[in-house]
Amino acid sequence: MHVVSGFEETQAFEVLRPAEQRVPFVFNSPHSGRHYPETFLAASRLDRGAIRRSEDAFVDELFSHVVPTGSPLLRACFPRAYLDVNREPYELDPKMFEDRLPSYANSRSIRVAGGLGTIARVVGEAQEIYRGRLSVREALDRIETIYKPYHQTLRRLLAETHVSFGYAVLVDCHSMPSAVRSSDGGPRPDFILGDRYGTSCAGPLVDAAAEVLRGMGYRVSRNKPYAGGFITEHYGRPIKGLHALQLEINRGLYMDETRTERHAGFDALREDLRRFAETLVSLPDAELYPDALAAE
Repeated sequence: MHVVSGFEETQAFEVLRPAEQRVPFVFNSPHSGRHYPETFLAASRLDRGAIRRSEDAFVDELFSHVVPTGSPLLRACFPRAYLDVNREPYELDPKMFEDRLPSYANSRSIRVAGGLGTIARVVGEAQEIYRGRLSVREALDRIETIYKPYHQTLRRLLAETHVSFGYAVLVDCHSMPSAVRSSDGGPRPDFILGDRYGTSCAGPLVDAAAEVLRGMGYRVSRNKPYAGGFITEHYGRPIKGLHALQLEINRGLYMDETRTERHAGFDALREDLRRFAETLVSLPDAELYPDALAAE
């Protein structure tokens, strides 16, 4: 955790760019931010360990190898508990605020009901974040100054990639608690691939990703219990040559979840993910994206 005075002087996110983008892939790590504003921590009822339980800790580091091999990586510096860019821009819970929400806010989504809107109410196992209510202005400021610029940057990266290669693939990188089980009651998965039940990404690419990971000995689930959030749903348009795949990694593979520290498995997993990414970006275009290539 890094404590900062705010995001006026500290950058809220950054793009790590290769010297030359050589493949039509963009990697995104929207929940690995660990820069916590002082005012946010002061407003929270949680200690500094508990407030990090929604953080996809170190995921950006697990994928930093994609940059020298030719793919850009967009990563958040702000924490998910502060602002969640994997939500609609205005998924807000009226119970969190002193004043009335604007009419365009979506206050009835399932994610808001669970306390996990654009401005989250809880982390972990329904642990309330704030001591008291926030002003609506505070929420809107976070959305205007961080959320919208983040998505503008992501859209620009995908548009540039699409223009250069004729199609673009977004790999949205996340982690999940090790206690997560498959919805069919099977063993805990090591990875979950989310493609919004076949609507956000070319099927052969998802099949190939699963095959590569299983070939390394990992347990892989598809869409259950995570099918992909707002980013996967919003940016995945396979018919237009825009593919979005969410990748969830079991945190037990690489970190001590209680202490939010890397453990001995981190380096081995990072090497496996390097091989996974290199294999994925080198797969034959004509087999994976026939619709996109036919449209050129």
